[in-house]
Amino acid sequence: MTIPTTTSPAATGPALDVLRRVFGYDAFRGEQAAVIDTVVGGGDALVLMPTGGGKSLCYQIPALVREGTGVVVSPLIALMQDQVDALAALGVRAAFLNSTLSFEARRDVERALVAGELDLLYLAPEALRNRTTLDLLDQARIALFAIDEAHCVSQWGHDFRPDYLELSMLHQRWPTVPRIALTATATAATRTEIATRLDLAGARHFVSSFDRPNITYRIVPKDRPDKQLLELLRTEHGHADGRGDAGIVYCLSRASVEKTAAMLVQNGIEALPYHAGLPAGVRAANQSRFLREDGVVMVATIAFGMGIDKPDVRFVAHLDLPKSVEGYYQETGRAGRDGLPSTAWLAYGLADVVQQRRLIETSEGDPAHRRNLAQHLNAMLALCETVECRRAQLLAYFGQEHPGACGACDTCVAPPEAWDGTVAAQKVLSTVLRLARERGQSFGVGQVIDILLGRDTEKVRRFRHQDLTVFGVGTDLAEPEWRAVVRQLLAQGLLTVEGVHGTLVLTEASGEVLAGRREVRMRHEPERPARTARARKTAVVEDLAEADTALFEALRTWRAGEAKAQGKPAYIVFGDATLRGIATARPGTPGELAAVSGVGETKLERYGEAVLAVVAAVSAQ
Repeated sequence: MTIPTTTSPAATGPALDVLRRVFGYDAFRGEQAAVIDTVVGGGDALVLMPTGGGKSLCYQIPALVREGTGVVVSPLIALMQDQVDALAALGVRAAFLNSTLSFEARRDVERALVAGELDLLYLAPEALRNRTTLDLLDQARIALFAIDEAHCVSQWGHDFRPDYLELSMLHQRWPTVPRIALTATATAATRTEIATRLDLAGARHFVSSFDRPNITYRIVPKDRPDKQLLELLRTEHGHADGRGDAGIVYCLSRASVEKTAAMLVQNGIEALPYHAGLPAGVRAANQSRFLREDGVVMVATIAFGMGIDKPDVRFVAHLDLPKSVEGYYQETGRAGRDGLPSTAWLAYGLADVVQQRRLIETSEGDPAHRRNLAQHLNAMLALCETVECRRAQLLAYFGQEHPGACGACDTCVAPPEAWDGTVAAQKVLSTVLRLARERGQSFGVGQVIDILLGRDTEKVRRFRHQDLTVFGVGTDLAEPEWRAVVRQLLAQGLLTVEGVHGTLVLTEASGEVLAGRREVRMRHEPERPARTARARKTAVVEDLAEADTALFEALRTWRAGEAKAQGKPAYIVFGDATLRGIATARPGTPGELAAVSGVGETKLERYGEAVLAVVAAVSAQ
């Protein structure tokens, strides 16, 4: 069940003291306090919070309040170092155990754990299948177990990890230690699966709103996507002149990742590729640069991103259609973790639908598996083709209501038109039907459109398609419009594709349309004004006054030097949201600086003098 937000001990007790003293925040958000109370009190919890909603505090603070060490199970070996560094910067005693450690380093961590000198210990799920690790934990005082990215336990999910299936043993081996499972992405069915597979039947469920109001959602018709991506980065994210916003571009294939990254570099944008085919050292180096440097664009397959803690990702762009709404939500959620304005942008076209339908048709697995893949894709296509508020439809997928008219998605800002596409649909379906019945043939999209437009092509002549009664009946629409019609028929399940060549085939529902018993409503994209590439402020300083912007940039320059000297990501020193707060407040004393959100005791002691010097120097100019 969902626990309502109420006044709780965490709002006034030791947990709030830790929040203020260590993390530098004045109050808990949403259901954080109720979750923390549950775990501090020894209860189990299943937590669904959007990325950037403060999930990590839900286990970090109980680990600091309870006696012993909080053990965090995370699938992200490559990111454990940065997670531990971020905690160390706050004065938290944190460490990890994984295959990257030397024998001596591992021995030191084990000794500190047994001696009670660690607040938090990060482990990969596979480590808990190792008897040595289990025996080590038996020697320690364990405050709690946190199972991060808990959706990885779902065998129907997009990030399934088999090792997560073994984590039910935590309760069996340590029945009195509280457990907290956390994820940003789960439908009601996935939530039930997580509780069952992790033996969390008695856990309290905390389901926060999935809404990310700082993210603007846009899905655009794909038309020369490289050019569209460049326009987005240049006109909206500061890459027209110098380094702009940091962001992630997702592509479906390794080849498209390499091609897109090279295109961006050729156009003066600092971009790096990331996919499973690259050597491990290259992947690690590119990930490190993305995390540590400002304004880098990562072009990647979905192998990249889960658990990325970089808070200042200002955009996530998809050049290919995600396979599910869960995947789309998870990936777009990597933007704007700091709560500042960010963009989720997707270029979507007919070829995406054909490709995804073909992949499902030819995928391995039983019919139930293919049906599940098709259901996920259908939900994603419905989000792409809706004429309603995208935010409302996205939240409805996760079982949450939204009134619509959010003002921060493309269908609200520039509403598309819905039109009666029944006749156009009948023309397409009739063409596919006549090819099958009269000729015993099936063709892809291109040939069907050539027939509708009455084109005199070599292929038309070879198969004598000019003799079909439907030849030339579609001259009322242009080719791009017919491609949009076919795309939407595929999205609505009125057409499907078969075989490796993606030939068009009727479905059971097609007959209703052909017989005139079903109306087909379609989406017509609104005309959008042309934009010219021009330099503009990056999103993070868009609404700052000119003087505050100058101070913000000076603070960023100081932060970059400090982070480089430490060999750490810049956000570990201070996040953009905290620098904005400093630039706006212009503190002149340590007490005033401590009042800025995100400035805890350790950071005040470590950086306070230097930050105040930057503020004073810029203010004096």
